Amino acid sequence: MLRLVLAAACLATPAAADCRLALALAVDVSRSIDSRDYVIQTDGLAGALQDRDVRAAIFGPEGEVALAIYHWSGRGSQDLVQPWVILDSPEALDAAIWQVRRTPRPATPLATALGDALSYGLALMSDAPDCDRRVIDVAGDGRNNDGISVARTYEREDFTGITVNGLAVGEHEAGILDYYAGEVIRGPGAFVELAPRQSDYPQALRRKLLRELRGPMIGGLSAHPSQG
Repeated sequence: MLRLVLAAACLATPAAADCRLALALAVDVSRSIDSRDYVIQTDGLAGALQDRDVRAAIFGPEGEVALAIYHWSGRGSQDLVQPWVILDSPEALDAAIWQVRRTPRPATPLATALGDALSYGLALMSDAPDCDRRVIDVAGDGRNNDGISVARTYEREDFTGITVNGLAVGEHEAGILDYYAGEVIRGPGAFVELAPRQSDYPQALRRKLLRELRGPMIGGLSAHPSQG
């Protein structure tokens, strides 16, 4: 089923004449994300994409942005919420926001298979439009506890040219920021943003999207979250 979904996404992949960023947003829907958390995440993502500054960054003069969104939880459990779309108009972005809002929480939340989530993101990125930068933006609130490890995923698969950024939600597990900084993020300009509590998720996501849309900062890899 996963391969069929990705194949369908590939057939539908739009062309981009001048794409500056292919951004895949990976949203944690594992069993630690209860119904309240899911609403916070869904409203937070939709709100961040509706934010005036984020929209201005998306529609900037530097080139177009391609977006894909997927949910992830246990081993082999990833669901494509939004196939690749070129955000070439406010209407295209609004349609993606509507897709986020209308997607229900999985009926059976599973474990935290972060390695599998990254592997899925890599496969999805192979079907992305031809863009100057490629970024997988993975949000989560726990360490990998199911399926292949994050380290093994990076060992066996080729993430060359792909940046993996993180949004670490600190409410459920101690040390999650250090875990994301030390084991999850990688690639040019990679960084991790911190949401100390689920209620901080919307603002942390907004900050992270703005950093990704505006491009990597001088100085390369940054494991330190912004606090503003």
